[in-house]
Amino acid sequence: MATLTELIAWRDALHQARFAGVRAVEYDGRRTEFRSDAEMRTALADLDRRIETAQGTTRIRMVRIASSKGV
Repeated sequence: MATLTELIAWRDALHQARFAGVRAVEYDGRRTEFRSDAEMRTALADLDRRIETAQGTTRIRMVRIASSKGV
């Protein structure tokens, strides 16, 4: 399992490549080439989930609203 620092560094490298329009990312001597922007987006979402898990935070997935007319 990667450390939080490594996950953040990978995410930042992937963000830079995606916004520059590059499909290949090289980090730590390894090269990863993505087929499409959708594949890069999926990898970024996975990294974000892993970072949240490592930090001990999670997203709120459901919001419930209760209301009444005050009667």
